[in-house]
Amino acid sequence: MAKTRVAIVKSPPQPGEKEIEATVRKAIELSGGLGGIVKRGDSVIIKPNVVGPRPEGHPAVTDWRVCKAIANMVKEVGARPIIGEASPVGIKTEDCFQPSGYAKLRSQGYEVMDLKAEGLEMVKVPIPKGRNMKEITLPRIVLESVIIDVPKMKTHDQPLVTLAIKNMKGVMPDVFKRKFHTTFGIFQGCADLALAVKPKLAVVDGIIAMEGLGPIFGDPVEMDLIIAGRDMVAVDAVTCSVMGIEPKEDGCVRVAAECGIGVADLRKIEVVGEPIAKVKRRFKRSVEAISERVPFPEGFRLLFSDKVCTGCRNCVMSVLLDLQDTHLLEKAKGWTVIAGKPDKIPTDVSKERLLLVGVCTARYKDRGVYVEGCTPNNRDIASALVGEEQKPNW
Repeated sequence: MAKTRVAIVKSPPQPGEKEIEATVRKAIELSGGLGGIVKRGDSVIIKPNVVGPRPEGHPAVTDWRVCKAIANMVKEVGARPIIGEASPVGIKTEDCFQPSGYAKLRSQGYEVMDLKAEGLEMVKVPIPKGRNMKEITLPRIVLESVIIDVPKMKTHDQPLVTLAIKNMKGVMPDVFKRKFHTTFGIFQGCADLALAVKPKLAVVDGIIAMEGLGPIFGDPVEMDLIIAGRDMVAVDAVTCSVMGIEPKEDGCVRVAAECGIGVADLRKIEVVGEPIAKVKRRFKRSVEAISERVPFPEGFRLLFSDKVCTGCRNCVMSVLLDLQDTHLLEKAKGWTVIAGKPDKIPTDVSKERLLLVGVCTARYKDRGVYVEGCTPNNRDIASALVGEEQKPNW
């Protein structure tokens, strides 16, 4: 059986638009090209990660020039490229397009679409093989288009990374995004989503990547890489390895592979272009960066069981960092926060100052303040610690 192929291509340092286009083209061609994926007359959704209203060139956002290069290739086939994104919950997509360069693409004649805009026709899609999610509502344009997934290479405070698998979460309406935290779980939810809508090609923007406090507040890392392939799980596995992360350490990669969405075993992946060893760099993980920056307030305790997952651990730490940055960390004074599967609950803390985070603590929810979810929503944890009225507007 032939191995799935993933291409790694390195651009010159600080590439301009022409160099980025050449790098993208080479990576896609080495990975198998658009033949058999896109044909004349197709609509093609090019799905970047535009996580927030960040300025052009910010390491949290897929570089618009990468999407432009892909759109040009799609046009050459005779298909219709649509650069489509639905911003995070509570953020207007158009507010994200304006500063990040995507509005510029419109002025150049490219179609840039808000996938949660009013008026888009929505369709209910059954997912009979889904484990946690049995049905989802998606824009018809997404279901009727070829999907090219264009994530950013960066770390994340819930899964270890946010790459091609997790980037597809952006095609969903906000109500389903919320349920990934409260009902479906991010890891299994992303796998179930892939059963309903799966990209034909994944192209990772690793020109300026992000390490540390991803997905928004991390530090830029110039990698000058484009990584592409037709199996998004394999693409994520290779990208994880480039970032110094064992692929199945990341929950999204592990669960997607277990569900048969794609291949995560590097022995079954043919890497072409640059070898992993030549371009590999260990990325600082979010939890490492947060631990370096957050001084706990007086009386604050953070108790992680040995079974706590990366999602809940990083989620809690990210909230503490955000509270520090918004000068609200002192509000957490005297709190005990527990995540994971504790064998017992401390008896020296009041019910009003005990925060139980995530579904693994649910059996103790009557003993304190319980925040549901797998992983929970950052806003809900912040609300519990500082009060609904004072929580930051994240």
